Amino acid sequence: MNSMTGFGRAKLEIDTREYIVEMKSVNHKYSDVAIKAPRNLLYLEDKIRKTVLNKVNRGKIDIYITYANYGIEGKNVVINKELAKAYITELKELAEEADIDGKIRVTEISKMPDVLNVKESDENEDMQWQELSQCLEMALENFMQMRYNEGEKIKQDLEERLNKVEQNVEKICTLSTGLVEDYIVKLEQRVKELLKTDVVDQSRLAQEIVIYSDKCSIEEEVTRLKSHIAQFRKIMQDDKPIGKKMDFLMQEMNRETNTIGSKSVNLDITNLVVEIKTILEDIREQIQNIE
Repeated sequence: MNSMTGFGRAKLEIDTREYIVEMKSVNHKYSDVAIKAPRNLLYLEDKIRKTVLNKVNRGKIDIYITYANYGIEGKNVVINKELAKAYITELKELAEEADIDGKIRVTEISKMPDVLNVKESDENEDMQWQELSQCLEMALENFMQMRYNEGEKIKQDLEERLNKVEQNVEKICTLSTGLVEDYIVKLEQRVKELLKTDVVDQSRLAQEIVIYSDKCSIEEEVTRLKSHIAQFRKIMQDDKPIGKKMDFLMQEMNRETNTIGSKSVNLDITNLVVEIKTILEDIREQIQNIE
């Protein structure tokens, strides 16, 4: 079980080149990968996205990549001579008009806008991807480890909550066992009190008991609820993305619990149903974080 929230970072230095990859994710219904990288690495965006999606199935993932080359390899110093000459001409004319010293140093001209530029030539793309992918894999490993650790914590929490739900369901089973028998005794006593006779129409009494039994019977709902709990536990052990399956099961568990509550004629059962619904809502919020 993996959480959808996580963070991973890695730094790789090779010769004079430095790569830093940071990635973080939050909950999302589907998979969404956003990449922010230097302009000279944008051509690798598709490869980066495919690498991440091979390991991540759900979540909104933001990836930040920085790259720096501190060497001179692949860099060319370019002087815009025509622009420099234009600066010199204009400055000399200004000096003559203002009657000031017109001596101009080349270093001063080099500081003028757009005169001196450093241009980077296209680097070896295969080499660049090979180096970047190493850093990306390290960041992914840290990222996935954090998601796994968070998922394990959520799994423990879910197991504890499921145990509470199961305990309450067992209590409901115990309480519902004697409901019909109690109703038979009370109904017979009530009829005798109203009719003021000890003679009771047993056939009519039997009809009323059947109607009551059908109305308040929760055996099917309890059986299905127990089945859903068992399925939920089984899914938690799966190593595939399980968030959507859990969400569906949670809807079914809520439906059965609501039905039990609507059929309840016992205050203790009603209270247990309220408690179960509260726990199921907590579980539903938790599984929103699961991949």
